[in-house]
Amino acid sequence: MAPPGKKSPWTALAELSSIGVAMVLATVIGFAGGYWLGTEPWLLLIGLGFGIAAGFVMLFRSVSKAGREIDDSK
Repeated sequence: MAPPGKKSPWTALAELSSIGVAMVLATVIGFAGGYWLGTEPWLLLIGLGFGIAAGFVMLFRSVSKAGREIDDSK
């Protein structure tokens, strides 16, 4: 068990694995949304681009949050 106020290694692992899953899901949802609208290839590519951008936004937010938590723990 982790001491009070500290995260366990399992919690950190869960947070890191969720970043990868979120990037893949954002890309797939953007791709599927563009495909569903039926105006291939333009809206499909636009949806794919938005999905990739959303994945990277989530990645950068997670990294900055982790950086702030590391700075606060020092």
